Amino acid sequence: MGSDDELTVRSGGPGDVPAVLALLDGATRWLVARGRVDQWGSAPHSTNPRRLAQVRRWAADGELYLAELAGTPVGALVVGGAVPHVPPADEPELYVNLLVTHRAHAGRRIGAGLLAYAERLARERGLDLLRVDCYAGGDGALIRYYESQGFTRTAPFTVQLPDRRWPGQLLERRLS
Repeated sequence: MGSDDELTVRSGGPGDVPAVLALLDGATRWLVARGRVDQWGSAPHSTNPRRLAQVRRWAADGELYLAELAGTPVGALVVGGAVPHVPPADEPELYVNLLVTHRAHAGRRIGAGLLAYAERLARERGLDLLRVDCYAGGDGALIRYYESQGFTRTAPFTVQLPDRRWPGQLLERRLS
């Protein structure tokens, strides 16, 4: 593969907030076009003050990573501690807080590359547990994706949103 075809992953920072929001907005447009509005809604993330603050916080905390092809962001990964709406782990872990990829590059294994990077980070930190949660509604495609990446279902959960109940699934991957 030439250098333009090589996926690279780098640490992100505050200057990457617009790129992450663009990836999230693109993923939302893709979901909406397929009638899948229950996962993230239909409004752009870039216009949601709560999401904007969250992405800025991720960028400032040093746990944001960008996947790039030829210097162009095509995916984002955020790792850190678990979110409050899932059962806590009973051992140290690395938690995938965000995984999003550019749909124009579907099939290039960008998500798989970012998850492999998360696994590498966990191993470097001496951790044996990598966890992630995802939307559990619809046809279950997102759960099946994570299972295809070596994760196992652990606990379902529900988040009460202002207008509906959001079904989620917690998954884990053992690294040993």
